[in-house]
Amino acid sequence: MALPVLATKPLTSNARVSNFLAASEETPRQFSRQVRQQDGDAADALIEQASRQVFFHAFKADRDAVLESQLRSGQITTREFVRQLLRSEKFRNDFYRCNSNYRAVEQVVGRVLGRPVHGEQERIAWSIVIAEQGLPAFIDALIDSPEYLETFGEDLVPYQRARVLAGQAVGTMPFNQQAPRYSTYWRDAMARRAPAGNGGGWSPNAGWPRPSWLANQPTPAVQNAWRWFVATGGFVLTGFVIWMALAMLSTGAQG
Repeated sequence: MALPVLATKPLTSNARVSNFLAASEETPRQFSRQVRQQDGDAADALIEQASRQVFFHAFKADRDAVLESQLRSGQITTREFVRQLLRSEKFRNDFYRCNSNYRAVEQVVGRVLGRPVHGEQERIAWSIVIAEQGLPAFIDALIDSPEYLETFGEDLVPYQRARVLAGQAVGTMPFNQQAPRYSTYWRDAMARRAPAGNGGGWSPNAGWPRPSWLANQPTPAVQNAWRWFVATGGFVLTGFVIWMALAMLSTGAQG
């Protein structure tokens, strides 16, 4: 039997304040199914904003043509589109697997509900859900939550709420800067998993395939050979210059 989600309280009233500022990157965009079907530019804008909200970028290789087609044709709502983006392999590999459960909660809550987590209590509560039921169940719980439905509904792309408030000189930092894709946790974890003696990088004996971004790069053996060649050449050149200088000085002294 799964444990119920622990109750949490907001740490600030800012999350419940409506934003009356001029249009900006945080401005919500809402397009009904009928508008998306008739206006291709509106559908493109919605897909772009949803992709940026979930992934922070929208590279062509990360786009799901089938899912986008379903959104354009009105088969799925914006809420379902956001749900599927969060449940995609792209998000799982590049965000969830690069973080601990606690940080994964911060990432997903920020992207889905448009606000920071309500302190350590909410972070712990949702991390228990991930541990017991998995990431998809956690995403569904947020997407189907009353807070999401009341704030964004079916056709509104999630956005960062109340980042800048009237009467406040400095607004809060954008979420994607507050919580980058991964922190030092992932860097240290990868360093621990890497074979000893290879500097924490990839090697032919690492046990996993060569990364695609290294496809056109020299192998570690070639890099080490080049470093040895440069170092040796530097020593030889330095010795030759010193020998020439000493020879010239000795010739001048004899003259």
